[in-house]
Amino acid sequence: MLYNILRALIMPFLYVYMLVNKEKKEFFHKRINQNIDILKKEEYIWVHCSSVGEVNLSEALVKKILSERKERIFLTVMTDTGMGTAKEKYKNSERVDILYFPLDDKKIIKNILERIKMRILILIETEIWPNLINECHKKGKVIVVNGRISDRSFGRYEKLSFYLRGLFENVDGFYMQSKLDSERIIKIGAVANKVETLGNLKFDIDLERFDKKTKDELKNFLGVSGRKVFTAGSTRTGENEVILEVFKKLTNTILILVPRHIERVPVIEELIKKEGLTYKKYSKIDSDNFEKTDIILVDKIGVLRKLYSIADIAFVGGTLVDIGGHSLLEPLFYEKTPIFGPYLQNVKDISKEILKKNIGYKVENIDEFLEAINKIEKNTDMYKKNIEAFFKENSRTADKILKKIDKLLEVED
Repeated sequence: MLYNILRALIMPFLYVYMLVNKEKKEFFHKRINQNIDILKKEEYIWVHCSSVGEVNLSEALVKKILSERKERIFLTVMTDTGMGTAKEKYKNSERVDILYFPLDDKKIIKNILERIKMRILILIETEIWPNLINECHKKGKVIVVNGRISDRSFGRYEKLSFYLRGLFENVDGFYMQSKLDSERIIKIGAVANKVETLGNLKFDIDLERFDKKTKDELKNFLGVSGRKVFTAGSTRTGENEVILEVFKKLTNTILILVPRHIERVPVIEELIKKEGLTYKKYSKIDSDNFEKTDIILVDKIGVLRKLYSIADIAFVGGTLVDIGGHSLLEPLFYEKTPIFGPYLQNVKDISKEILKKNIGYKVENIDEFLEAINKIEKNTDMYKKNIEAFFKENSRTADKILKKIDKLLEVED
């Protein structure tokens, strides 16, 4: 009640704001005025994702549901990038319908639920939308999967626990990433017997695999010429200088530098020139007329995973500066031991697990970086075995969640 009163008070101001901001007007229009007629009058499992990250990590679970259950999937996303990713992933699936999330508008949610037969709502990573939860609870089951409560969110949610406690009564299961997340969701209002720690869906990533021929062709294209490959992925401002200093101390190595934002390429070019190193931009490589170079500067989107697959040394960016880290699992998936810095707030649980299992290195300066490289080179086979064991141990989160879904829906039947 209080939540919807606040929404009603805020809406007039939003309408005024939209009149002066065309970009926001388009944002709201896409989500409030979309056509729900694409939805069939059939049984659905509703999966809600915030953005592209949640769309990616929910893929393993969605595919399992499609292969092992009969319901259609109704996927909602908040962002444009999430929408684009979702449409691309499921463009060949006849049982997946995708819409923007209607900004927790109670009337639209009720219209959707009157059209479809919703069996269960799956909220990815603790997306707390009161109207969505309350209305879906009236029609079927509601669960949170891959749940996490960040340090920042925890403090905010604690102040709202008086409200969340009642809202969480309408959630049938909280399947959290870690014990810490489970403890936190209970502290802010979830009933303990509804909370379980099932692990992280990110461990169920199924990335494109590259055979030996593909990797050899890529090495030839890049002019590796028998050198070790140092792939520095998703680097951010302030990290490229460190990477270049480390690279200068290595021998018989080619550096593949992959900035997170390709618009930073001209700035990085100047850094490389200042260090007196040679480089070639990825987009300018001509494998038939290739001159040996120190560095490949990647100015193309979508090639990082392939470049991790050929790496001897793999660095994950956003960790030497206060960004919070990018995916540590991508190099691991290709059996590469990731090196990363101390800023890990976005990948806290995964980084702890990686360090605990001794399949990655946290470094804070150039000397530690070089020491990590030396240890990895001396123990490549050991790290490979440890990484294989890590994925074997942690790759069944989607299976565990599906069993919970099956059990909840069996009770309903």
